[in-house]
Amino acid sequence: MFKPAAFFLGLRYSRARHGNRFTRFINRFALAGILIGVAALIIVSSVMNGFEQQLKQRILGVVPQLTVAETSNQMVSDWQQLAQHIPPLNEQIGVVPQVSSAGVVQSSGQLRPVIIQGLFPDVTDADVQWQPLREHLVYGNISALTPGSYHVIIGQALAQQLDVWPGDTIRVIAAAGGVYTPLGLMPAQRQFKVAAIVAMQSEADSHLLVMHGVDAARLLRLPPNHVSALRFYFADPFAALGAEQEIQEILGDTVTTQTWREQYGELFDAVSMEKRMVGLMLSLIIAVAAFNVVSALMMVIQDKRSDIAILQTMGLRRSHLYIMFMVQGATSGVIGSVIGLLLGIGVAANLNELMALLQIDLSFTGQAGLPVLMEATQISLIVVAAMVLTLLATLYPAWRASQVLPAQALRYE
Repeated sequence: MFKPAAFFLGLRYSRARHGNRFTRFINRFALAGILIGVAALIIVSSVMNGFEQQLKQRILGVVPQLTVAETSNQMVSDWQQLAQHIPPLNEQIGVVPQVSSAGVVQSSGQLRPVIIQGLFPDVTDADVQWQPLREHLVYGNISALTPGSYHVIIGQALAQQLDVWPGDTIRVIAAAGGVYTPLGLMPAQRQFKVAAIVAMQSEADSHLLVMHGVDAARLLRLPPNHVSALRFYFADPFAALGAEQEIQEILGDTVTTQTWREQYGELFDAVSMEKRMVGLMLSLIIAVAAFNVVSALMMVIQDKRSDIAILQTMGLRRSHLYIMFMVQGATSGVIGSVIGLLLGIGVAANLNELMALLQIDLSFTGQAGLPVLMEATQISLIVVAAMVLTLLATLYPAWRASQVLPAQALRYE
């Protein structure tokens, strides 16, 4: 029958101030290792989550997350009707028409490749595509984009490469919309005036070019009421991957779909791989601390062989000895994990203030500083994993303690 004496003795041994000093040092070292490992893993994971979230907002917020076009003519003749045929998708927050094409922009002898995006500010759900542009506006006026005005919004990196400011004129040359003449293929091109400059602080800045959808349709010589594709927005851009499969199942080969992964998949795969590798390396700290728990318990068993034998002669069963040493070892894991949890959350929540206090230069991160995003599920998993790993580390030493024979241990006492 279970007796709480095993827990009492295990906690008593874990708090003991007497005995082998080296054993106590190893035990405290193991606790410190678990504490540092849990705290470091929480802090670094939160920062990596923040960077990934910023990439989603700054890149996937302004580039097409999921586009749908008709397979027959690689455009959409009636986007409202097509939108009605597609039921609401998981995490969908908006669906709008767009006119898009690869192209080149020219200014003062400079040529730069761009992705031309024609957006319609008057359609339903239009705010989901214009809001990121308004939030990251640095120069100019977005409202200048009206039908027939032939104004554009460009990224800050692209503006620096072209050396242009709001009010300057650039020439936009589109890959689509060209016409054949006796002199050969003449690409679609037109002069546009820079209306605004936005700084998304991401790779998108170097090829971002936005204009009104009507102007883009005229540039590409699209038939009346036609658009290039139907563009979907999601609360989590990663949901676009599952939504693409759902649309293919509903509409089959009648439509052609494309997601952000074709253009930015390698970037986000690299970020995901980096997160896993950093997490693995920091998890090794906890693993080493767990091995120290094994060493500390084995030394305690050798130091307390006579005490174990006496407890057995008093009626303590082997199963109780097993529980006693598991409790003693797991105490380090629980205390280290809890303190590491509090330390990790505290440091992560005030990371930028601590960096400023230490006078660490964070100018490369912008005015907001290091992005921090703490996820409760992830933090809980880290803490639970540390406790479970420490508990597993106690199994062998606890089994060895339960195998001590009283007669042999007390033979020379």
